[in-house]
Amino acid sequence: MRKAVVIGASGQIGRPTVDALARDGWEVTAVSRGGGRDPAWDDGVRTVRLDRSADTAPSALSALVGDGCELLVDVVAYDAAHARQLTSLAGRVGSAVVISTVSVYEDGSGRNFDTLRDPEGFPAFPVPVPESQRTIAPGDRSYSTRKAALERELLASAVEFPVTVLRPAAVHGPYSPLPRELYFVKRNLDGRRRRVVGYRGESLFHPSSARNIAELVRLAAARPGTRVLNACDGETPTPAGIGAAVDAVMGVTTETAFLDGPPESSVGSTPWSIPLPVVFDMSAAERELGYRPVVSYAESLPETVAWLTDTLAARDWRESFPLLARAYPDLFDYAAEDAWFGERAA
Repeated sequence: MRKAVVIGASGQIGRPTVDALARDGWEVTAVSRGGGRDPAWDDGVRTVRLDRSADTAPSALSALVGDGCELLVDVVAYDAAHARQLTSLAGRVGSAVVISTVSVYEDGSGRNFDTLRDPEGFPAFPVPVPESQRTIAPGDRSYSTRKAALERELLASAVEFPVTVLRPAAVHGPYSPLPRELYFVKRNLDGRRRRVVGYRGESLFHPSSARNIAELVRLAAARPGTRVLNACDGETPTPAGIGAAVDAVMGVTTETAFLDGPPESSVGSTPWSIPLPVVFDMSAAERELGYRPVVSYAESLPETVAWLTDTLAARDWRESFPLLARAYPDLFDYAAEDAWFGERAA
């Protein structure tokens, strides 16, 4: 059997990637910090514990690959040092697929995902954004610059073995550390039947299902090559559409008030509400890999809603999703929303 090693196998993208490769006939080694403590996969998947941040990671990874494997998938590679870990395996790896991010892009004025919260800092991207769009300067200043450094190092060394770099956008699905759908799910669970959404609920922020990313990994594994591809869903739903879809899954009816412009402080601020469209061109993946999404956004929602419901039943949302809480500390400011509705009823 063809041998594949997946680093970061227990995470949001890693889980469906292991499943997709195993179904496609690969003998998969699932590598994660939890190792054998992670939920068991089907027969044919071996679990190995490895902490990517440990000083011993390079030698442990080398020992793991051993005499060689046909495919190395790295879901958690973060910077140039991680890229060098991968390229040091030249001669023992057939090809690699590495997850990057669309946050490496910047517009013609140098605005990017690092300047989002600056005055006039939101990037004005073409619609859709092709892979040829300019990218942020590599460095160690932020998540985006580190991912840019990862890409540059990988592509400069790609002569050693073929490397496909995938750039997902707003990743969604179970086990997400930043589940944007929580904005609607928690309100419904809390019995809130009114909500406010900025920008008329028409913002466009391209999502990436973890299952669709896994499909791109599977396709790239079957067609090794050195390339950079956007890794997004087949459609870009609006916040209004997402809210309606979540309501349908949860069987509730809500009233949504729309602001013509930006949120008023915390009121109307959803993780999907942005002033300019952020949509990515998927034609290269379609052309080079024959990519077709395996799931639509609406089709993926029941699984996500069920996972979020179970998670919230066990722990407070801030404890469960600290990254989301840091990014959106006032996501559930119900008092401010009630005051907003009260002012308009007066």
